[in-house]
Amino acid sequence: MPHINVKCYPKHLSEQQMKDFIADLTNVTQKHLNASEDSISISYEEIPAEQWKNEVFDKEIRPNIGKLAKDPGYDM
Repeated sequence: MPHINVKCYPKHLSEQQMKDFIADLTNVTQKHLNASEDSISISYEEIPAEQWKNEVFDKEIRPNIGKLAKDPGYDM
């Protein structure tokens, strides 16, 4: 049961761009994790740049450096 949690700066994706993004994430998850489409869930949340450090970096990234599937190439 893969769950993908995407947080990013606001990207202002159109409805079609969002559909394409979700479809791409679903396809790559199915391919690499051998998951059925029905078992995949995806959340998408845009975080304003001024809130990124407090809401995402300090709470989710910094405490998990070294345990993330990919560490960021930046520090705050």
